[in-house]
Amino acid sequence: MKKIVALMLALVLVLSLAACGQAGSGSSAPQSSSAAATPTPAPASEPASEPAAEPASYTIAGLKGPTTMGMVKLMDDAEQGLYTNSYTVNMYGAADEIVPLLSKGELDMAAIPANLAATLYQKLEGKVQVAAINTLGVLYVVTTGNVEVNSAADLAGKTVYSTGKGTTPEYALNYILTQNGLDPATDLTIEYKSESTEVLSAMQTAGDAVAVLPQPYVTTAQMQVEGLKVALNLTEEWDKVSPDSALVTGVLLARTDVIEANPAAFDQFLADYQASIKWVTANTADAAQLVAKYEIVPKAEVAEKALPACNITWLAGSEMKAKLSGYLQTLYDQDPASVGGAMPDDGFYYGA
Repeated sequence: MKKIVALMLALVLVLSLAACGQAGSGSSAPQSSSAAATPTPAPASEPASEPAAEPASYTIAGLKGPTTMGMVKLMDDAEQGLYTNSYTVNMYGAADEIVPLLSKGELDMAAIPANLAATLYQKLEGKVQVAAINTLGVLYVVTTGNVEVNSAADLAGKTVYSTGKGTTPEYALNYILTQNGLDPATDLTIEYKSESTEVLSAMQTAGDAVAVLPQPYVTTAQMQVEGLKVALNLTEEWDKVSPDSALVTGVLLARTDVIEANPAAFDQFLADYQASIKWVTANTADAAQLVAKYEIVPKAEVAEKALPACNITWLAGSEMKAKLSGYLQTLYDQDPASVGGAMPDDGFYYGA
């Protein structure tokens, strides 16, 4: 009997120890009744880091002119392998050389005239998008001799030599003239030449003359013709009559399939390009050396003087859309064919 009682007491002791062990398996600190009613939430896990963008290789076309000047730092840094992406920039003398290459997919992007970008959007049925404005107006009214021109209205009754019949220079000049109350067909005489050199020759023959010329040729002409001076900046004249739009020279156009293949890498390219433009506009002398290196302008001396007047800029997103669509509308109103026969829809504007 004593043995049975001893065994039962031992069993009770074991069960009591087991119960105490289960009660102590949680936190060793005592809990209040309210704490027991509200369980402590599990600690939040660390947010997952964004996966690094896969690098991409892009082939970009540039023209030998202001539309590519802002890209020279990017070109130089790319050659040194300083970017995550790989960039190859090929230079061309005329936009006509770029169009078929872009259409066939042999180029990923191109820095080209704004109205050509709109035309290609129509031609390629929306398979390209404009990502940024890289150059505003580069057209200037210049004079020689004793001619005085202080405003667009002062062009009344004068003969003006210009290039660009049927292209941007004609449309821009006509728009500014009409907004200043002048009829381009009757209130003055505009003689169009095929090349800027022909314009300069006509000015030298006339003596007292007025012309519309683009940069950087204006700077070159000033070095060749004594007394040639800039009378009007047509970009500023445009802003006076149309502050909600802008006189746009160049844009960056990209193939839509290239953008969609790697959006993160494309956005990184845009950041690299924007940084290049910022550097070029802040470091004129050094940028001029690169402009000459890549043969955009033959001499660094000319490039250094011309760069501040080339309106190198960076406009993207909704600001780009507002300025560019207003500009294209003025061209369309004069000649729908100048923008491809129709105004581009919202799909034309990347990031807007």
